[in-house]
Amino acid sequence: MLHILCCMWLAGSAAAQSAAWESLKGDGAVAILRHAQAPGTGDPPGFRLEECATQRNLSEAGRAQARRIGAAFRREGVRVGAVLASRWCRGLDTARLAFGEATPFPPLDSFFAAGDRAAQTAALRERIGAWRGPGALVLVTHQVNITALTEVFPAEGEVLALRPRPDGTIAVVGRVTP
Repeated sequence: MLHILCCMWLAGSAAAQSAAWESLKGDGAVAILRHAQAPGTGDPPGFRLEECATQRNLSEAGRAQARRIGAAFRREGVRVGAVLASRWCRGLDTARLAFGEATPFPPLDSFFAAGDRAAQTAALRERIGAWRGPGALVLVTHQVNITALTEVFPAEGEVLALRPRPDGTIAVVGRVTP
């Protein structure tokens, strides 16, 4: 019985991931992802945004994970129109390793220890709602930002396919687990 339940869960998970990928293929699609693996929580004392050596950064496994994320987007045929990322080094590094480029976007910055959760989330909702393409908008950010926006607690490197609703809220169409 346990084997049957596991198989059913895996089939459901594969179908959900397939639906997420399909939803990202059209103009106006939006993907948000948590940065790739970076050991620890938050940032060390003395953190400075302009100096990566003071931050929690991607591990070698995280760097490889970021490359796999980009490869998955290409393999699945997702046309990326723009990539915006948190200014934290782990966000920019994930975006650049996955997609080759990234534009820093302060509303994607972590507000784990500081920042304005309400203002950043509102600015993010506005940006998502305004995206029409061409291609998909990819947003690389942090767990706290994704949870504030969607109420989902993503794993490192997890991708959420989003759709703005007319009332300004954001629907999670699907998830692609790392």
